[in-house]
Parts: sequence; structure tokens; C-alpha cells
Amino acid sequence: MNLLKLGVAGMTLVLQLAAQVAIDRRDATPPAIPDTVSVETNIPYDQYKETVLDILTPKAAGTEKRPGLIMIHGGGWVGGTKEQRIPACLRYVAQGFVVANVEYRLARSAAAPAAVSDVLRAADWFHKNAGKYNVDRKRIVVTGDSAGGHLSLMVGLASKSARLGPTGKVRAVVNFYGITDVADQLDGPNMRKYAVTWLPEQTGRLELAHRVSPITYVRKDVPAVLTIHGDADQTVPYEHGVTLTRQLREAGADAEMISMRGGGHGFPQERLDEVFPQIFDFLKRRGILR
Repeated sequence: MNLLKLGVAGMTLVLQLAAQVAIDRRDATPPAIPDTVSVETNIPYDQYKETVLDILTPKAAGTEKRPGLIMIHGGGWVGGTKEQRIPACLRYVAQGFVVANVEYRLARSAAAPAAVSDVLRAADWFHKNAGKYNVDRKRIVVTGDSAGGHLSLMVGLASKSARLGPTGKVRAVVNFYGITDVADQLDGPNMRKYAVTWLPEQTGRLELAHRVSPITYVRKDVPAVLTIHGDADQTVPYEHGVTLTRQLREAGADAEMISMRGGGHGFPQERLDEVFPQIFDFLKRRGILR
């Protein structure tokens, strides 16, 4: 992996994309928003109290439409908040993106597939409201970590046949160590408690796990997918990212992967500073970031 330094002129920010958050953890004080960024908070995109999002926009005037980013937090579908992803959002705002930072229903409010349906509706809302925020509908990206990575992949890959919500609203996916095969985490050596909580025992459980798994929707005509995954991840197996990337390429889709040597489930600040320039390069090569 190329070692690159991240430089952002005019913004001195302490930026950290945290590892998967502790269950139900809520920071007493949300991260500070710099004066260079405008924020609208808790805008409803659907009928539930949890289905709200924040819009973060650069204050600097622009002559052209901006790229858009949908940020989806992790937490195993059972924890986490959008506020914990504000530092990551600011990395994109510093590059000129308008960011929609999304909250969604966790397992305690609604089990699978609610979280998937929520983020699909959030993406649809952002697409429909792009004009209001001066966003180019053809340059919208979705990103997230862990369960947020899974949900981001579902936004990018899910087809109409999934019957989960609106589809086809993004140009690219930046997937940080997302779950790609939900059934793999329900039983066997990779079983995880959070997955069992989100998708508990029920009639048709495996069929539902199939419907909410990004690996189900591999095909040629999907958005570009960049996966970042640590090869020492003990929560979401590294093979999830490897297998998805390989199958997408075999199908003729645009897919790349950054393997973080020795990386676990979440990366320290210095490794994020290495990888984000590669993310922005990925987006530049596809004409999303100019």
C-alpha cells in the first residue's frame, strides 16, 4: 500500500474514523463542526423517529454542482450513532462533498431487514433532494464501516428483486470491512451475537439472510466498489471482502480492494491518513471527485 499524507488546506481538524463502536455508546458531546461547514441536523427521510439524517455542506461558494456522499455508521446493526461518524464526514466535506450522515433503525427498534430498507430510503431521499443541496445526482457515493459497510453495499448492489426499497441511486461504494454474507455470521465458526440479534430465529431466516446479503447481488451493472479490509479482522472475516471483490471482478464489474496488512476491525488514525488519499484517488479515476 502506498504511504501517502492527507493534507486539507484551510481546515485544522482532528479526524478519526473509529473502529466498530461499543453497543449503545453515545458520546456526551458531539464532535465540533468547523466554521467552514454548514450543518442541518435531524432531517426526516422516513416516518420513524430514528429515520433522520444530517446534511453537511462546505460553506465556500462553488460554481459547479458538488459530489454527494451518504455516510452510514457501523455498530453491528445493534449500536452506534451518526454523530460518531462526523469526523469521517468532515474528510469528505474538505474535498468538496455534500454529505448526508444517516441514522437508521437498530435491532432494538426493528429487526432485519429494517435497517436495509431505511438506508435505501435515505439514499432515495438524498437523490430526490440533490438539487436543493447543489449535488450532482450522477456523482453520489455511499460509504460505511462494518454493519455500515454492509448497508452501504446494499445501497449500491441490491436489485429490485430484493423487494427491500428504492434502488440504483449511487455511482460508487466505499466499503470499510462490511459484512457481505449475513448467513455466514448466523451460524458456524463466524457466528456473531450482533448478527443473531439483528436476524433472530424465524421462519424463512436463511432466505431473509440471503436477501440482505450484498454477495447475493453480484453482477456486472453495479456501481464501482472499493473495499478496505484488514487481513487480521477478528469480527468480520477478511474473506468477506476478498470474496466479494473477486466475484464482482469475475462478473465484469468495477471493483478494487485495499488490504490493510495486520489491520483489525477498525484502523488507527495514522493508517486512515494513509488510506484516505487512495480512496479519493479511486473516486477521481471514476470522475466523481474532480
